[in-house]
Amino acid sequence: MNGKRMNAGLVATAATAALLAAAPTARAELSAEELAKMAQNPVGAMISVPFQNNTNFNVGPLSGTQNILNIQPVIPITVNKDWNVITRTIMPLIWQPEFVPGEGNTFGLGDIQFSAFLSPANPGPGGLIWGAGAIAQLPTNSDAVLGNKNWGLGPTAVVLKLEQGNPWVYGVLVNNVWSLSGSERGGRYNNFLVQPFLNYNFPGGVYFTSSPVITANWEAENSERWTVPLGGGVGKIFHFGKLPVNTQLGAYYNVVHPDNGANWQLRLQVQLMFPK
Repeated sequence: MNGKRMNAGLVATAATAALLAAAPTARAELSAEELAKMAQNPVGAMISVPFQNNTNFNVGPLSGTQNILNIQPVIPITVNKDWNVITRTIMPLIWQPEFVPGEGNTFGLGDIQFSAFLSPANPGPGGLIWGAGAIAQLPTNSDAVLGNKNWGLGPTAVVLKLEQGNPWVYGVLVNNVWSLSGSERGGRYNNFLVQPFLNYNFPGGVYFTSSPVITANWEAENSERWTVPLGGGVGKIFHFGKLPVNTQLGAYYNVVHPDNGANWQLRLQVQLMFPK
């Protein structure tokens, strides 16, 4: 247990340190509302390091509490004056409750997902922004209950509207990941995700937000396939010195979920932002 904690912590610390070292100085002249909108753009050309903590309640047959801290560094790559590639890595640190009495809790690194979106460098008419690319799942889990040992690959895309002078930012992100084989531990998988997001921004960097993560496990029976949350929260831009930080707090209720799936989720996010 202690070794798993140490290895997961070293991964997170090393990734964050590398991004901090490479990041440009934040632009002090950007308003808090502009920074909030930048944070709400999944394919914005900005280095950022979100730490998103999801606490899931009533998980498993013993109604335990699961906690997943997603460390999600975003690194843009300039292709030319017209195109960018936006990379996003999700490293989940998972606290898994026991499913059988006496089994004990498990903590460690789950399966890392890496996405790359090709996106126009400038918004289209009416503030239309899009990105399309691929997502890969890496079997990095440190324990059998925390993931699958088969590699995965699939398409991913995002589209949103973000107009200057308009307080609304809204869009949708979608992906589907298929396992490349089913011979390793965990067997084959076929997982779908769609995340609509809706934000209303106020002057001063405060905003209302809703971004439920809807998922489907196509390998499961129909009654066990979908997780559909409803909810939302509030966000605020703060500054630590010249460093802008995007914070969010929200709650979601799963109106549809598998038998052993959570029925409530509390989401807390702190995002370090490094505008050019």
